[in-house]
Amino acid sequence: MSALLIKYSQLTRALVRNDEGMSTIEYAMGSLAAAALAGVLYMVINGGGVVDAIEGIITDALSNTPS
Repeated sequence: MSALLIKYSQLTRALVRNDEGMSTIEYAMGSLAAAALAGVLYMVINGGGVVDAIEGIITDALSNTPS
């Protein structure tokens, strides 16, 4: 009986540790999320509001003289 439990335990551990295929879907989901984030950031940065704000900050910094 003890030998049977040991074999069952070893088999169970081997099956639990075996996660083939998981890394592929994890990489795919991570790549998809990164591409979506890059697309959103691209749209935000190329929008007029961000460019105008950056230009305003730079213009203010260059036109103000220390007193």
